[in-house]
Amino acid sequence: MIISKKSPLQIARQSYLPKLPLALQGHVCLQAGQPTESVANNKEIRQLFPNTYGLPVISLRQAKEGDYVLHTDHPLNVGVILSGGQAPGGHNVISGLYDGLKRQNEKSQLYGFLGGPSGLIEHKYVLLTDQMIDDCRNTGGFDIIGSGRTKLETPEQFDQAIDVCQELSITALVIVGGDDSNTNSCILAEYFQQKGCGIQVIGIPKTIDGDLKNGEIETSFGFDTATKVYSELIGNIQRDANSSKKYWHFIRLMGRNASHVTLECALQSQPNITLISEEVKARNMTLNDVVDYIVSVIVERAKADLNFGTVLVPEGLIEFIPAIGVLINELNDILADNSEFNTLNDDDERCEYIKGMLTPASSDLYSSLPRSIQRQLLLDRDPHGNVMVSRIETEKLLIEMVSKRLAKLKGEGKYKGKFSALSHFFGYEGRCAIPSNFDADYCYSLGLTSVHLIAAGKTGYMAVVRNLIEPASEWIPGGVPLTMLMNLEHRNGKMKPVIQKALVDLNGAPFHYLAAHRNEWAGERTTYVYPGPIQYYGPVEVCDQPTRTLKLEHIK
Repeated sequence: MIISKKSPLQIARQSYLPKLPLALQGHVCLQAGQPTESVANNKEIRQLFPNTYGLPVISLRQAKEGDYVLHTDHPLNVGVILSGGQAPGGHNVISGLYDGLKRQNEKSQLYGFLGGPSGLIEHKYVLLTDQMIDDCRNTGGFDIIGSGRTKLETPEQFDQAIDVCQELSITALVIVGGDDSNTNSCILAEYFQQKGCGIQVIGIPKTIDGDLKNGEIETSFGFDTATKVYSELIGNIQRDANSSKKYWHFIRLMGRNASHVTLECALQSQPNITLISEEVKARNMTLNDVVDYIVSVIVERAKADLNFGTVLVPEGLIEFIPAIGVLINELNDILADNSEFNTLNDDDERCEYIKGMLTPASSDLYSSLPRSIQRQLLLDRDPHGNVMVSRIETEKLLIEMVSKRLAKLKGEGKYKGKFSALSHFFGYEGRCAIPSNFDADYCYSLGLTSVHLIAAGKTGYMAVVRNLIEPASEWIPGGVPLTMLMNLEHRNGKMKPVIQKALVDLNGAPFHYLAAHRNEWAGERTTYVYPGPIQYYGPVEVCDQPTRTLKLEHIK
């Protein structure tokens, strides 16, 4: 990737030097903890990963006199793969990886596999150079080598990967991805160990959804930047709403499996209504319950002549409504391998066919949904056999149902306001943004950390950086065994080992803060916050702050 034309900001950002933890400055040594267990299904995960199970958590620190220093005298050939959806900061992971390898030995080489995991098995790669790396420093996107969602899951694919790596003398792979991609990393590491092929595998925690985290992984990269981008847009909309005073804005945000993005954006912008999928499920709310809640806020604000507001809707909300979740699971199973359904071309025929295959309760629920939503629920599945919820326009469904409910209340004389709604979906707007200082620093440190794990001969690890609410100099780099993150889940009708997703903790400080303030934000006094755009230059309190979520989670 050679960029021929750059904006003034691109040029300025290219010269930004990421801030580093003291532990990665100078000579580095490794500290290992106690053996670990998987988060669940210990016996089964141990049996599936006998060669990589039980590894210790690792911390890196500055070496003192007499410590064993992590270094290798011989050149390292490493391959890097960007897997899954884009997230701000990926280029800095590669920059840190490249710089770290060159510091180990100037003759070390970094190969980028093109288009994601498929590039590995299809022998499509590029040897990364100084010019390519310099052009991508501190930039958004994954365009230096591209990304993809190909799943590596068969022995034939694994053997192809071994052949390609051996041909290029690659002895380590760094896979940058989310929970599914790093599940692949875990499986690859185990297979390579079984085969004794000498290829290490290191994962990097990437996803703007924020659901790849635990006690050791404080946040995935990209979450900080993406939520700041979305929060700016929400703030802009709220200022417009507060100026024109005539629209209710229903804003759907990224986050299929968890509502971290929605929660963080709410903490930053203080909207009138914030729906949290995990709360909806925990309270066993129906779709009508959700609509009733939205309507109640709209009616109350209308009494004060406030016929405007903002509603934040997580992308995966519809799956967390218990009855709809059951419906979607039935649909996933029915559509997993159904040749008869695949012969139907007419949308109406497909919908009627499905109604006859569902249980009575799910069939009734499916029939009650608008035809547009019925069709969207039958669209092609993702590689795991699940409905692609990003195609389901939940915000439009809610607008339609709220509008009907308000019209009924108006006819009964219980609502005298005006309801005019606009829908928005913020997703792609944040995935490739120029990374915030936090993500630029964090990702560069992740890249450097992966080099030290490779130099230490480690495999089956995810590179991590902890203590992230402190200044970058105090961050603690290290590694977490991938098997420590695993459990068994139902996928495509079978129980499979996967990395456990982190849902919003309803007992955690971030959600408690929302719950304590939501009535105030919904009320008659406008309490909007306008975060504004990401700031790259200026006071530390403006430019280098982590997310509100991260801060609240670390309140002592």
